[in-house]
Amino acid sequence: MFPFVLLFLLLCCNSLAPVVNSLNAEGYVLLTLKQSITDPQGSMSNWNSSDDNPCSWNGITCKDQTVVSISIPKRKLYGSLPSTLGSLSQLRHVNFRNNKLFGSLPVQLFQAQGLQSLVLYGNSFSGSVPNEIQKLRYLQTLDLSQNFFNGSLPATIVQCKRLKTLILSQNNFTGPLPDGFGPGLFYLEKLNLSFNQFNGSIPSDMGNLSSLQGTVDLSHNHFSGSIPGSLGNLPEKVYIDLTYNNLNGPIPQNGALMNRGPTAFIGNPGLCGPPLKNPCGSDTPAASSPSSFPFLPDNYSPQDAGNGSRKSEKNKGLSKGGVIGIVVGDLVGICLLGLLFSYFYSRVCGFNQDQDENGVSKGRKGRKECLCFRKDESEALSDNVEQYDLVPLDSQVAFDLDELLKASAFVLGKSGIGIMYKVVLEDGLALAVRRLGEGGSQRFKEFQTEVEAIGKLRHPNIVRLRAYYWSVDEKLLIYDYIPNGSLATAIHGKFH
Repeated sequence: MFPFVLLFLLLCCNSLAPVVNSLNAEGYVLLTLKQSITDPQGSMSNWNSSDDNPCSWNGITCKDQTVVSISIPKRKLYGSLPSTLGSLSQLRHVNFRNNKLFGSLPVQLFQAQGLQSLVLYGNSFSGSVPNEIQKLRYLQTLDLSQNFFNGSLPATIVQCKRLKTLILSQNNFTGPLPDGFGPGLFYLEKLNLSFNQFNGSIPSDMGNLSSLQGTVDLSHNHFSGSIPGSLGNLPEKVYIDLTYNNLNGPIPQNGALMNRGPTAFIGNPGLCGPPLKNPCGSDTPAASSPSSFPFLPDNYSPQDAGNGSRKSEKNKGLSKGGVIGIVVGDLVGICLLGLLFSYFYSRVCGFNQDQDENGVSKGRKGRKECLCFRKDESEALSDNVEQYDLVPLDSQVAFDLDELLKASAFVLGKSGIGIMYKVVLEDGLALAVRRLGEGGSQRFKEFQTEVEAIGKLRHPNIVRLRAYYWSVDEKLLIYDYIPNGSLATAIHGKFH
């Protein structure tokens, strides 16, 4: 009897052993992540130790039964990242954007040397970026924006030579950009360092970043010194945002820096030259300014001046009576013109008196108005307001000028009347923005009248105008973005 009992126990142990020890090592590493994080929405509810491997778990992607990606965005995860994640040797992608994670980046994370993308924006991470980032030789995307990272950008980041996207905006980074920033990050396509505390001069070798696209955003920092002319070597379609720094000196007018509106340079009191209205060298007298004293020849004498004045008295043209006659004639002519003007105005632009049932006049303007002299609301607005804000033409417009200027911009094309950009707002809304250049060639009243007339057009084949911006320096027209190409492409097809 005893041998049968022993055999039964052995069979039970053998059947239970695979269940207890089934999960592989990578699965246990991910369970340490689950244990260090609070998951209010249950996004990791199916992470169980009873599975053979973690490849079926939410947010986990495997290749050949090996974890290559962890992606759990926008799930209100709260906690910190464990150092064990670096032991996932084949890890390629990490995405924890828009959660509530905090703490510093574990140095061990950078032991996953095959990492290609690290997206952590919209959390509460703090501390500095470790020097060990140089180990990530295959890193292509680094997005640490909207956190509380501080300290200087490690010089070793230039060793990430395959980096294509570097977004560090809205943090507390300080210090200058590392040496070799341009040559080291040659393949960089997107760069956003805005809303930090970077200081020092803008590296001149940044002009070597020939692969950049869209907007290069260096705004809202403490960069100082002059704008290096080498930035003009960047691709022509790149928009360079240098607003709100401590830059000074003339703005270079070459390459990518040419034909830019003043909105790319505002907030730098020390900058001068076009497209700003602050001329360079304004403290020195202009060459063409008139002298306060008349020119006197070398042979000038006071006696000659006396003789000249006597001669001029003899050659006086008109007597006092003649001058009075001319003035009186002018006044009579002006009065006659005023009477004629009033007569024709009353005939053409007369007012009708509306009467009620009892025949009492209401004293209200009739429908017949003289449009030449009517002052509408928009004209009254332009008389009292200097237009420097976005004017919506549609009640559904939910963005403002700041959002528009901070958005990613891509040049779609150029024409004789301006440049057309594709602008993508933070919420993903795509718009088409045409920059018409300096607004001084057209007064605001005229511009407003024409634009608002265009904004009222409704036709299935006409793109709707959503808003506009006017200033003396430049004008913007904001349309819906139509992703199906241009009219020329539709008519003639794509050029190869």
